[in-house]
Amino acid sequence: MHDIRNFCIIAHIDHGKSTLADRLLEITKTISEKKGDQLLDDMDLEKERGITIKSHAVQMEYKYNNKIYTLNLIDTPGHVDFSYEVSRSIAACEGAILVVDCTKSIQAQTISNLSLALKNNLIIIPVLNKIDLFDSISEDVMKEIMELVGCKIEDIIPVSAKNGLGINRVLNQIITRIPSPKGDPKAPLQAIIFDSLYNPFRGIEIFIRIKNGFIRKGQKLRFMSTGKVYSAYEIGILKLKRISKNQINTGDVGYIVSGIKNANEVRVGDTITDNQIPAKKAIQKFKEFKPMVFASIYPVDSDRYEELRSSIEKLKLNDASLSFKPESSPALGFGFHCGFLGFLHMEIVKDRLEREYDISVILTIPNVSYIVYMKNNQKVLINNPSDFPEMEKLKKVEEPYILVSIFTKDIYIGNIMSLCIEKRGIMVENHDYMVSRRIKIMYEMPLSEIVFDFYDKLKSVSNGYASFDYNFIGYRSSDLKKITVWINHEKIEPLSLLVHKTKVFFLAKKICKELSILIPKHQFSIPIQVSVSGRIIARETIKAFRKNVTDKCYGGDISRKRKLLEKQKKGKKKMRKIGKIEIPSSTFMTFLKVKN
Repeated sequence: MHDIRNFCIIAHIDHGKSTLADRLLEITKTISEKKGDQLLDDMDLEKERGITIKSHAVQMEYKYNNKIYTLNLIDTPGHVDFSYEVSRSIAACEGAILVVDCTKSIQAQTISNLSLALKNNLIIIPVLNKIDLFDSISEDVMKEIMELVGCKIEDIIPVSAKNGLGINRVLNQIITRIPSPKGDPKAPLQAIIFDSLYNPFRGIEIFIRIKNGFIRKGQKLRFMSTGKVYSAYEIGILKLKRISKNQINTGDVGYIVSGIKNANEVRVGDTITDNQIPAKKAIQKFKEFKPMVFASIYPVDSDRYEELRSSIEKLKLNDASLSFKPESSPALGFGFHCGFLGFLHMEIVKDRLEREYDISVILTIPNVSYIVYMKNNQKVLINNPSDFPEMEKLKKVEEPYILVSIFTKDIYIGNIMSLCIEKRGIMVENHDYMVSRRIKIMYEMPLSEIVFDFYDKLKSVSNGYASFDYNFIGYRSSDLKKITVWINHEKIEPLSLLVHKTKVFFLAKKICKELSILIPKHQFSIPIQVSVSGRIIARETIKAFRKNVTDKCYGGDISRKRKLLEKQKKGKKKMRKIGKIEIPSSTFMTFLKVKN
C-alpha cells in the first residue's frame, strides 16, 4: 500500500490533459510508443469532438530510486457539463495534476475543478503545458498559478506533453509529493464504486477503489445500499486492458465482475463490503448531482420503446448523472423525461444512444425546472412545460438562477457585458483584474438563458478568448409565460416553452416562421399557431400542394372551371379533417435553435 499513488488530471478543455496522459503511459512503458493519440479517450464522440466525456482509470508502474511504484491515474473530463465525472474521480484520489496551457492561461473550469480538489484535501501538482509554442506567455501564467494555488515558482513544472519534455519530473513529483492511500488491510472490507459499465457478455463491470480490507476472487460481496449479495467471479486491475488477479488490496483501484444483469442494482457511490464480516457503515457518498436541464426522449419507431428503456438503463451505468422517468405524448407516443447536467451532456446522451445502441430518437426542446406556487398555497416543482398549470391558478413562479464566472481579455469586456445583459444577467461584483490583461466578471442570470447557446455566443463575441463556469444559487421569482404551439388546430405539447414575458411576442413570431419552413407541404393547407394564456398571438400557414384541375379545360363557359375548383376545395377541406401531419424527427432538433 505504501508504494501506491492514486491521482487524477484536472484541466480545462484543450489544455493538453489527454496528451499528457498519453506521455505518462509511454514513459512508464504501459504502452509502446507511437501507438496513437488520446488513448484513454476511446469513444468515437470523444475523438470527434476533441473532449473527454468519460473518466478513465488506468494503472502504471514506474521505477524511482530503484523501487517500483504503482500509479493509478483516473483521467477526467474538462467541460462544465461533466463536472460530476470529475467529482467521482477526485473522491478516489489523494492527489491531482493541475494542467494549464501557457498560451491560454487559467480558465473558469480550471478554477472550478481545482476548488473541488482542494475541498477533498488533494495534493496539487501544477503543470505548465505547451511551453514549446511561440505564443507562450509562461511568466504571466506562472504568476496566475502561484496566486491561485499558493505555491512557489519552483513548484510549477514546465512541460510539453506533445514532445515529452518534463514528463519524468512530473512522475517524480507524483511519487514524492502525493501521499500513499490510507487504510487498514485488516479491517472489514470497504470499497467505493466510482464507475460501472455494461458488458453484454459478462454483465455489469464495477470499478472500485478499496479503502479498507481486500477482495479475493470468489468472495461473497454485499452491496450496502441494496443489501444484495453477489460472488466476485472475476477481479483485477485496470490497465489499458483488464488484468485479472486473485486478490486486490487496500488502496488499489480495480474492477469486479459478478454477473449482475440488472442495472438498478449497481449505484455509483455505493459501498461494497464482505458478506460474512461486513463493515459497520458505508463510505461517505459522492456529492449528489442535480439535473439542470430537462428534455424528453422518444424512439422514432414507437415499437422500440422497451429497447430504448433497456438502452437508457445501461447508459446510466456508465453515466450516473443521467436521470429518467417514463412519460407519454399524444404526438410522439411513449418515451422518457430525462434530466441532464447541461446542453452538451444532453447532446452526448442522444448521440450515444444512436451510436452505441443503434436507436434513432427524437429529442424534445430542453427546459429547466421551475417552482410554481398555487393560489391554494400548494407548491409544485415543474420539470416539463406541458405540466404548467393555468395562469389564473398561479400565485407566482420561480426559476433557477446561477452565478456565472467569466474569464476573458479586457478588449472583449464590452461585447460580453452586452451578451450577459441580453440574457437577463445582473452583475454582482466589480471586475477582478489579473495579470496578462485578463479580467474576471461575475453575473447572476437565469439558468434557462444559458443552457442553449450561451457558450457558443460567448466564444463568438470574444473570438474564443473567454471561458465560463457556473454554480446554482437558488430559485427567484420571475414573470414567465407558457407558449403553446398548435399545428393544424392540434396542440403539440413537446414544443411547449416557458419564456420571460419580454420575449413572448418576438419568439412566437419566430417559432411560426421557422416551423412553416421546417414542416414539409401536405395535400392540404396547415395552419401553425402560437398561443399564450389561451390567446393566439402569431400564425403562419403552410400552403397545400395544388394540382391545376382547370388545365384540361380549354374554352367553354367559366362555370365549368368554377365547378372543378369548388370540387377541389371540398376535397382539401375533407382531407384537412382526416389527414395526419407528418413532422420529421429532424424538425425537433432544428427547432432547438429557434428559441435563441
